[in-house]
Amino acid sequence: MQWLPEGWFPKFVAVDIDGTLTDGEKRLNTSALNALERLEKVGIPIILATGNVRAIAYGLWRFLKLSGPICCENGGVLWHPSFTEPILQADGTEAKRAAEWLDTVMQLTEGSKGIESNQWRESEWCLHPSENLEQIRMHLADSEWSHLSALRTGFAIHLMEPHLTKGSGLEILLERMGWSKDDMLCVGDAPNDLPMFELAHWSVAVKGAFESVLQAADVCSPHYHGDTFEPLVEAIIEAKNNSIN
Repeated sequence: MQWLPEGWFPKFVAVDIDGTLTDGEKRLNTSALNALERLEKVGIPIILATGNVRAIAYGLWRFLKLSGPICCENGGVLWHPSFTEPILQADGTEAKRAAEWLDTVMQLTEGSKGIESNQWRESEWCLHPSENLEQIRMHLADSEWSHLSALRTGFAIHLMEPHLTKGSGLEILLERMGWSKDDMLCVGDAPNDLPMFELAHWSVAVKGAFESVLQAADVCSPHYHGDTFEPLVEAIIEAKNNSIN
């Protein structure tokens, strides 16, 4: 299959974590991790663009020895070692208060505490993915938190400020790094990846992605989740080498 446009290769790659580098049980795909290391070694930086928290994204960034920035909590938290401090795009206090209120009016199955990684969240709050999204949206619409967005990914329902997206977060990061979106390829699987797909020059959806993501992608991988990366990276490196020759 043709992974890339003819005569083009990315100068950096933005990658989602959960459901993309991992499977549905959040197990990291080791071949995908090895492939990302190969890209870094040939001078193509990796951006981790995730709905997950900075603590988790930073751990992966560090152990893989990546060089690109990280876009966490759907653009709510942005970081790179060259920054004097993380860029926080929102305060998650309102989202947490909204979750506590929702539990009083609809008795959330898992309660307002939500998912485990909330203990590290800085800009949003996440409820368990099994909660009723339509009811949540209905109640929020008639509350003081009507301005908040509620978005289901494969692993959580994110309560967040409406301006927070991976696309808006990446725009800020690209400006800070001096990089162009025309040089960016991105890989994802869930609705929170759609703004990233709209921004990037080229987008790849892994097999097993949400239908809306498959429809939006430039290329749909025939391989599930992290199995996408080995052939994709091989194609990127080949295209890069061909451009030199």
